[in-house]
Amino acid sequence: MTDVLQPSATDEITSTSSPGMPDSAGVSAAADWPGGIPRHMTLEEFLTWDHEGLRAEWVDGDVVVMSPAQAVHQRIIFFLARMIAEYCEQHDLGEVFIAGMRLLLASRPSGRDPDIMFLTTAHLDRVDGAFVHGPADLVIEVVSPESEERDRATKFLEYEAAGIPEYWLVDPLRQDVIFHELGADGHYHPGTISADGIYTSQALEGFRLKVDWLWREPLPTPSAARVELPR
Repeated sequence: MTDVLQPSATDEITSTSSPGMPDSAGVSAAADWPGGIPRHMTLEEFLTWDHEGLRAEWVDGDVVVMSPAQAVHQRIIFFLARMIAEYCEQHDLGEVFIAGMRLLLASRPSGRDPDIMFLTTAHLDRVDGAFVHGPADLVIEVVSPESEERDRATKFLEYEAAGIPEYWLVDPLRQDVIFHELGADGHYHPGTISADGIYTSQALEGFRLKVDWLWREPLPTPSAARVELPR
């Protein structure tokens, strides 16, 4: 059975800089920081911290607070999660999780909160309550102007170093998506989109996504979308 956890916010408000690898485009004014929220803590403190209704990540001792997501982000996240979850159920592939699960990676001290994660059945032992210990098989992030550097650079390097097989980067503003696939050399390479605009996932064994679905208004239902796929 596939689990789907309800999405929450996506965009970073601020963060302090981290050694060697910045986590945001810059530090916003102190007035933007939510009152009473600590800026620094240990991972153990972060994992037991009451987030007080906020979505936040932890990176090298710094707390990264996210601002509320816009509707277009939520719609794309929910659409992709439904498509993937239904496919996983049909083929008994694993489980899908939407924002709220902490991804704990050894490649860099961090507690990330991806928009969508997929784990194969063989890797479900990595799930421990609200945490995933070790790499997911697929991570999807929906980009916003505030999260662009974090998603395109910082998380790209983290997820690559952690050995996450696929990292999808969806940009609604540019109407662009990049399917990063981990090569035998340990680095990400762009996945191939067919001439008819369809990407076939390796991590999701045969799952096909027509890219222009993501930019439609309204988004198609999963059943209507599947009818469009060539047999």
